[in-house]
Amino acid sequence: MRAYFGRRYMISASHRLHTDRLNAEENRAAFGKCNNPMGHGHNYFIEVVLGGEVDPATGMVMNLADVDRIVRTTVLQRFDHANLNVDPLFAGLVPTTENFCQAIFDLLRPRFAPGSLDVVRVEETENNFFECREEGEKGD
Repeated sequence: MRAYFGRRYMISASHRLHTDRLNAEENRAAFGKCNNPMGHGHNYFIEVVLGGEVDPATGMVMNLADVDRIVRTTVLQRFDHANLNVDPLFAGLVPTTENFCQAIFDLLRPRFAPGSLDVVRVEETENNFFECREEGEKGD
C-alpha cells in the first residue's frame, strides 16, 4: 500500500511578470499590476507531498528531518528573500507562480528516495494556488 506524507514551508520572494515577447501595452494587459517595473512580493506557502511504501522498521515513508534538509537546501535557501526574475531558472521564462511551482518540482523530484515526490503545491495568495505533479499519475 502506498502512503503519502506532506510538509508545508513558507518563503518570501519577489517577481515582476514581464516578457520581452510582448510590448509594454501587451505586458500591462496580460499581467496588470503584476507588471510593475519595481516588482512585488509574496509570502509563498510551498507544500510537498511524498509517496511510497511505509518502512516496516521506522513506520515512515521518509524521515521528516531528511525532507526538511532537502527542501531547505534545494528550495528555501535559494528562493527565500530572492527576486525570482534574476534566478537562472527563469532566464527566458516569466516567473509566474505556475513556472515557479514547476521549477520547484523539477528541483526536488530527483532528490527523494526511497519515496517519490508526488505533488508540489504553491500558494501565492489566500485565493491563488498552483500544483505540479508527475504526468500520468492515477486520477489525471
